[in-house]
Amino acid sequence: MKPNRRTFIKALGLGSAGLRVASLPVCLQADEAPAREFLPRRTPEAQGVSSSRILDFVSAAKSVHEVHSFMMVRHGYVIAEGWWSPYRPDAIHGLYSLSKIFTSTAVGFAVSEEKLNVADPVIHFFPDKLPSKVSDNLAQLRVRDLLTISVGCAIDSTSVVSKEEDWVKTFLSLPIEHEPGSVFLYDSCATYMLSAIVQKVTGRRVIDYLRPRLFEPLEVTGMTWDSCPLGINCGGWGLSATTETLAKFGQLYLQKGAWNGKPILPTQWVEEATTFKIQQPPAPRVATDSKPVPTLEELKQSSDWHQGYCYQFWRCRHNAFRGDGAFGQFCVVMPEEDAVIAITSETSDMQILLNLVWAHLLPAMRSSAPSESDGTAAQLRRESGSLALPLPSGAASSATVEQTSGKTFRLDANDLGAESVSFEVRGRTCVLSLKHVKGVSEVRFGTGAWVDGKTDMPGTPPSLIVRDKNKPGPVKVAAAGAWKDENTLEVEWRYYETPHHDTVTCRFHEGQVEIKFMNSITQLYSSHPDWAGHPETRPVLKGRIFA
Repeated sequence: MKPNRRTFIKALGLGSAGLRVASLPVCLQADEAPAREFLPRRTPEAQGVSSSRILDFVSAAKSVHEVHSFMMVRHGYVIAEGWWSPYRPDAIHGLYSLSKIFTSTAVGFAVSEEKLNVADPVIHFFPDKLPSKVSDNLAQLRVRDLLTISVGCAIDSTSVVSKEEDWVKTFLSLPIEHEPGSVFLYDSCATYMLSAIVQKVTGRRVIDYLRPRLFEPLEVTGMTWDSCPLGINCGGWGLSATTETLAKFGQLYLQKGAWNGKPILPTQWVEEATTFKIQQPPAPRVATDSKPVPTLEELKQSSDWHQGYCYQFWRCRHNAFRGDGAFGQFCVVMPEEDAVIAITSETSDMQILLNLVWAHLLPAMRSSAPSESDGTAAQLRRESGSLALPLPSGAASSATVEQTSGKTFRLDANDLGAESVSFEVRGRTCVLSLKHVKGVSEVRFGTGAWVDGKTDMPGTPPSLIVRDKNKPGPVKVAAAGAWKDENTLEVEWRYYETPHHDTVTCRFHEGQVEIKFMNSITQLYSSHPDWAGHPETRPVLKGRIFA
């Protein structure tokens, strides 16, 4: 039986003053056609937005390390969208911590179905996973402390927990130095624990639990979610979805949980999940004579990471809220503008990307839109339809091709277990084949164009967090290459269902080859002084022609 408002508030662990009940603003009228697979499209000007300002955003986004897609929704209509080739509308994209808001939503459904309460002690769900002695702080840990990532641990537990077989047991064994709920410390394994709790009380993985409740009503498909060794979705990371799925999800929250005029997610949960719960402390820094440590009040003026945290959502400046993930995955909901912004990217500075939203897209909605007759809407369509990441620069061929095509190079002993490599040119396409201890892996790449394929090359695709070892099959890749000089071939392998890519440099000299791998995460970390290192672990391969 569907719970009433009183039982729902009780499940949230709040008194009646803890929630404000509002009507459900929806963008589609009840007598309109039912929800379709795609959101409806309109021009920016038809929804009171300036196309020229959106063009400014697109132009400025090119200054960020790399944007893969964006979608702007106003009054329920997509008014601007674009994908930088080889990224594409129908491809899912790895979301990293943007996954958290979907896990939070799963908790909301479970609360509404009275399967759990945010005031429930965490230890009650896993009596068989507890340490021999349960500390007072562990005993006090509640579901809401996981939701607000205020567990009380002194360090982020993700790197420790994710190395083990039983993540739940490992998490519960860690010391909790502070009173739960008192200190915010970002820890993705707190979200993993929420996923484990949902699976415990529903008997289904989060992705399966959400399917009939969220994904099917929104008519979105294709999502995948990494799991821990015991088959629990990672929760705090590992979800992959299309840009339009992010836009629809944000629109659902903008509409207070309603979709196509019908309640999907309780309004009370939407409001509770997206309002301020705990303040993030300033990140510890060492002051210098030229750069003093900013105060919290100063940070609130410029940082979207110091506006407060909710139930896995961040508060933003301009009274917005968002989910976000490493390297610039965003779902930004702007209630005052009745708008949603979805972005996927690979950037080393996520704040700069949000600053572009505030500098260009926010004013676009607050200023009067010109008539479509000025041609900027058509210009925006042309520009958005021709977005592309740069191809590797260099020549399409080299005299070295004749000496290497069809040849096999025997490789020196290496930690990758690679035994030999061969290159075969087929017109404007080349195939690189690597024989290793587990078989033969290939990557097809074009010269002057991206070539789609799949690969199971060792070490691919790059990932910031441990990948799901049980995830089947090769990964999708679009690859292109160019000759930097007569003897040097540089190839980019773009794993377009992730934020990342590899740059592979092949140097040929007198019947010998040297192959060097460099993943884009390592490249970004090397250019960001505040990030810890993430070294490339694949060895340089060396060999010589033997066939």
